[in-house]
Amino acid sequence: MSRDARWKALLELLVERGRLDVEEAAADLAVSAATIRRDFDQLAEQQMLVRTRGGAVVHGVSYELPLRYKTARHASEKQRIAKAVADLVAPGEAVGLTGGTTTTEVARALAVRGDLTAGTPALTIVTNALNIANELAVRPQFKIVLTGGVARPQSYELVGPLADGVLSQITVDVAVLGVVAFDVTHGAAAHDEAEAAINRLLCERAERVVVAADSSKLGQRAFARICSAESVNTLVTDTAVAPETARRFEEAGVRVVAV
Repeated sequence: MSRDARWKALLELLVERGRLDVEEAAADLAVSAATIRRDFDQLAEQQMLVRTRGGAVVHGVSYELPLRYKTARHASEKQRIAKAVADLVAPGEAVGLTGGTTTTEVARALAVRGDLTAGTPALTIVTNALNIANELAVRPQFKIVLTGGVARPQSYELVGPLADGVLSQITVDVAVLGVVAFDVTHGAAAHDEAEAAINRLLCERAERVVVAADSSKLGQRAFARICSAESVNTLVTDTAVAPETARRFEEAGVRVVAV
């Protein structure tokens, strides 16, 4: 396992458990305790964790793993979800994409769709995610609209009044939301309130709203609300979604697509 892969795995384990011991982490990753100690020390230098005697704890009380350190958890599910979301988009439409690992996969799925290789434009993509704009900017058939704003290093998303200014001037056919939680009662949510505010505005400017989320995020709630469940037209998730969860979303008027 490479150092980068180890670091990603360690940080994700730390987010899940809140605390890791050296011996425990070494066993989980099948490496030596000396390697884990060195990794913990180097990650502590980058303020990604707090070193403790014999292990490490998360850095701060409210912790969000930066996008660049997220591993490909639920990778196959996210790719299936992304393809299904991309199939909901018609040629020539304007598509809003928020930031996140699943929406990044949606952007990649749109980029390889055979019927979107040409057009004037084939799609208009509106996004506040720097990494998504960077990936799609090389596609000449896509018109890329990037909001202004201040970049959040955790998600590569632009937030704040500069982003508000752009979104208030446009409309999109479909907004695709990446979320950290989606619940019938509490709605779609993000960790950060500024990020949630931009995503909410994008929803308000859209004809229809699609939430792209693997089943681990369903029935969960997070700090900053984006929109209510009733504001969402379609939820695209994986087949591990509990039947009762799917039924509750459908009763709230959300079409559920499980792939």
